[in-house]
Amino acid sequence: MKTAPIKPGRLAFSPDGVPLAPEFGDVYHPAAGALQQAHHVFLGGNRLPARWGGRERFVVLETGFGLGNNFLATWDAWQRDPQRCERLVFVSIEKHPLTREDLTRAHAASPLPELARALVSAWPVLTPNLHPLAFEGGRVQLLLGFGDVALLLPQLVASVDAFFLDGFAPARNPEMWEPRRLQRLGRLAAPGSTAATWSAARVVRDGLSAAGFTVETTAGTGGKRDITVARFTPRHIAVAPPGGWQAHDAASREALVIGAGLAGCAAAWALSQQGWQCQVLDRAAGPAEVTSGNPAGLFHGSFHRDDGPHARTLRAAALATERLAGAWIAQGRIAGQLAGCLRLESRWDDGAARTALAAQQIAPGYVDWMDRATARERSGLALPSGAWFYPGGGWLAPRDYARELLARSGARFRGGIDVATIERHGGLWRALDEQRQVIAEAPVLVLANGLGANGLLAAGRGEALLPLTAVRGQISSLAADGYLGSLPCPRLPVAGGGYVLPPTGGRLIFGATSQPDDTDSAQRDADHRLNLQQLAGLSGGDADAWSALPWQGRVGWRAVTSDRLPLIGAMPDLETLDSASRADQPRFVPRRRDAQGGLYVFTGLGSRGITWAALGGQLLASWITGAPCPLEADLRDALDPARYALPRWRSDS
Repeated sequence: MKTAPIKPGRLAFSPDGVPLAPEFGDVYHPAAGALQQAHHVFLGGNRLPARWGGRERFVVLETGFGLGNNFLATWDAWQRDPQRCERLVFVSIEKHPLTREDLTRAHAASPLPELARALVSAWPVLTPNLHPLAFEGGRVQLLLGFGDVALLLPQLVASVDAFFLDGFAPARNPEMWEPRRLQRLGRLAAPGSTAATWSAARVVRDGLSAAGFTVETTAGTGGKRDITVARFTPRHIAVAPPGGWQAHDAASREALVIGAGLAGCAAAWALSQQGWQCQVLDRAAGPAEVTSGNPAGLFHGSFHRDDGPHARTLRAAALATERLAGAWIAQGRIAGQLAGCLRLESRWDDGAARTALAAQQIAPGYVDWMDRATARERSGLALPSGAWFYPGGGWLAPRDYARELLARSGARFRGGIDVATIERHGGLWRALDEQRQVIAEAPVLVLANGLGANGLLAAGRGEALLPLTAVRGQISSLAADGYLGSLPCPRLPVAGGGYVLPPTGGRLIFGATSQPDDTDSAQRDADHRLNLQQLAGLSGGDADAWSALPWQGRVGWRAVTSDRLPLIGAMPDLETLDSASRADQPRFVPRRRDAQGGLYVFTGLGSRGITWAALGGQLLASWITGAPCPLEADLRDALDPARYALPRWRSDS
């Protein structure tokens, strides 16, 4: 999907205080009040809160977030309803979102002040993404889509129970109400879903009818004679094809996760946000003791000239990490710093970088370009070039992060467990030891054990493996105490041809090497010298001058895919088509998934485990539970474990 720049909305007020949208020559809500309209039209028109009573999850989709009053009214109704659903998910698309400052002005006199303050506090950077926000400990979830409804609506992956159709008037905003836009709603509608809108225009009613809704008009409010309500009653009900990508139908809502690094702990946390319980196994005695046990690591987004899948997924992942880990850093729960991150780019000059930024119109707060002089001043290092600056980036201790995720999940952790093989038996997935004794079992199994996922898949199925390469990495550290005069000590993380972090725990941490298919676990002087050379390149220092300082190191292996994107989702039942295919990109053909239902993978995070963890866990949880997907459909496909299979499959069909 090609993204379009986000142009923030403008907020004005009429003489009597009604908020206005000057671009559309329309009001954000009638003079009678936003909450009155929300209760009469959208809640009442969808028969809420009665319809969500006793439900595990209830999903609302709104077209036109505006000031957010419909969300606040729905959240308030959920709070006050003793029969409320376990989880309320509110999905909303907005082409022209307000800035945080204007949103604050809009809610200065909100009748729901506490909820409004929480919304303003969580308001994301205005980038063309889906932005998953959580309230009430995850029981109220807001998935904000910033962008054109024409682009985003086809990209939503969700099963919607109620539609709030709330764009500006059809005469002033016709694109929102085009029949083909409304017909898209039928693709997202769950059985028994409803829709409501303040508009009684013929084009709206006809569009809903074409989407499979039975349409009625009823009494309006706030000066409107009629409003439109509708029930989803399609003539034909689509049946998912064999092997389709549905959520797993597990009555017990229990999952077994193998691997307690960042991926496994994030999987358990995200599943707990959807009301699932997990058991997490790891061969190490404690969580995050292997590659995720590095003392510190950095996180940041990515900027590409064409804003392709890598840039878009990493942007979404970095923003999710900033929201989650940033809060825990601020609370002192995990060691780290959220003060920005610099990524050196010698291939870009100042003019080209600023031209590319201007072309994409990326909102302030996500990425900016710093010339060499500015980057040097910000970092405190004699950097060799200009750099991309990510204000929401930083560094943290991955072991702290993983353990906080695991603790918040409420999952049962069992360390020192060596899983030899996996099997499916009687609708349950089992983890077995060397004697084929059952260690644990559950209807859903998540392989989040990095490179070890391949071994379990091979032992359990004897079939094709995931396209993963083991890449060895060695980091180095030097004691900062006593050597501060001679060592480069940056004020914030700096990356590009290696990386260096601000001194943490009394040590300067830097690195790292990247050596595919290298199985040597010993720390090597040669690798330390390479890390020193990278440090010198980042800081303008002299590697030889530091070579005699006493150093420490750590070796780990990253699981890396050939396209450098992780594997997150349902594991397809695959067989190898060509045993002579390249080792880094085997060719597969999918078979029916029936035999492997309930098997999922979360691996291939490469060197960006910190960045991927939060969003990857949420994406995995949406696969398993059927919750609305936190990524657009094309980005979900880009991370799908079956992506290596599908191109060949389609060409052979």
